[in-house]
Amino acid sequence: MSYEVLVIPKKQLPELKKYYHSSLKGQPPQGAFFAAKTSACSITAYQSGKVLFQGKGASAEADKWKRTGVSTTKKTASSSSKRSGVDNHSSYPPNNVEQKIMLGSDETGTGDYFGPMTVVCVHLTEEQMKTIDRWGVRDSKTIKDETIRELAPKLVKECTYSLLILNNEKYNSLQEKGMNQGQMKALLHHQAIENVMAKCEEENLFYEGILIDQFVSPAGYYKYLASQKKAWTSEKPLYFATKAEGLHPSVAAASILARYSFLQEMDKLEKNLGVRIPKGAGPKVDEAAKKLLQKKGQETLYKVTKWHFSNTQRVLM
Repeated sequence: MSYEVLVIPKKQLPELKKYYHSSLKGQPPQGAFFAAKTSACSITAYQSGKVLFQGKGASAEADKWKRTGVSTTKKTASSSSKRSGVDNHSSYPPNNVEQKIMLGSDETGTGDYFGPMTVVCVHLTEEQMKTIDRWGVRDSKTIKDETIRELAPKLVKECTYSLLILNNEKYNSLQEKGMNQGQMKALLHHQAIENVMAKCEEENLFYEGILIDQFVSPAGYYKYLASQKKAWTSEKPLYFATKAEGLHPSVAAASILARYSFLQEMDKLEKNLGVRIPKGAGPKVDEAAKKLLQKKGQETLYKVTKWHFSNTQRVLM
């Protein structure tokens, strides 16, 4: 999704609001003077004087106001020539992102037949970033589960975070209603980020933007949100990058907390079912699922697995 930001004198905000009076939306987001939606784009004007235009017609709509002499900040693909593939987009974080105070969001459990999807968003202060660096916090995929179980309780006490868990019974229900996994992840990230933003506002915590461990292109992410009648309305920049855990400690912390929650949920599952549950979606998982099917029946298997995975066909054969 393309966007453009104008910075205008605060005294001009009423003029803009009057211009878009027929397109005004209901309650504007926190800190906004007004929000409007035209056929071309969405407009959010903030008390600070920043005006955010989002959508295909963002540039054209913003051009209407440039003649007034306002300053502009157009999103460009800085340093894009140094990147390729899925990271070659204008929402890639700046080169000095590790020096910034950012919210970091990550998820796990998406490729596991058993176990839920867990999404975590984390805020760390500058001092907290130094602290967890001494602990050796990094991408959870590079840390053994035993170490994650040791690190996570310390992180919980140290950082501000939001954890969301989507169990498989709900996952299956959403999937059968037509939602794909990407849409589910986008909604979970969006909600977790909004939760932490609200906490930051309550606790007066500073941050400069948000970094998501990229699972879809930025345009795809915004499209997923729009499909569920959601939108990014904050004036804070939203960045996307693959392997973001290696770019910023907040994402690394989110990765560990998401994995820790997943492990805890798997522990509960094994205890409740009385069957050892392997992680992933390989042959050992099929074997465990067949045992569970024989022991508890198909209804139970449905509730604890991602039913549309190919494992189901193999197990029911």
